[in-house]
Amino acid sequence: MAARRTELLEFAVLGLLHEAPQHGYELRKRLNAALGPFRALSYGTLYPCLRGLLERHWIVESDAADAAVATAGSKRARIVYELTADGKERFQDLLREAGPTAWEDDTFDVHFAFFARTEAAVRLRILEGRRSRLEERLANIRASSAKNRERFDTYTAELERHGLDSAEREVRWLNELITAERNTPSATGTPPNDQPPT
Repeated sequence: MAARRTELLEFAVLGLLHEAPQHGYELRKRLNAALGPFRALSYGTLYPCLRGLLERHWIVESDAADAAVATAGSKRARIVYELTADGKERFQDLLREAGPTAWEDDTFDVHFAFFARTEAAVRLRILEGRRSRLEERLANIRASSAKNRERFDTYTAELERHGLDSAEREVRWLNELITAERNTPSATGTPPNDQPPT
């Protein structure tokens, strides 16, 4: 589990740096705000990840004293992290992954956050995999509910109903996304905004 979280964090950091060079504070803020699994991300987790990416030559660091990302009026330069060519290639490799690790509860949101850079066929496989996983969950919840209804207290029954409602909503949302993907003329892998993957 820890290894998967580390890999997911690396993927998220590479993805954010693919958009623009950033310093650690900005990376942490964006990871906490936009990408669900990292809402409680500490610097004690982020900086070892950045060190690992530096050691693999997937990112480089530079002094931001004169860069636009430096804080106005700051006396101390911040370190800015930027993708290397190898880092861009690694990010592209990660974008192409479409197996179960891309659609599980703790990974789907991060993969979805980078769908604009993901090939259409891969997006579709991930969405279908996520839907299949949720449909299995719905079947299990319904079977459990039918079997244990009499034994549930009010709160347990409400919690189960909430889980059922949430899963049903997500399946409907996924069905809409899958239909849109199939109807988008991007079979060549070009994202909907007509920008080729980089």
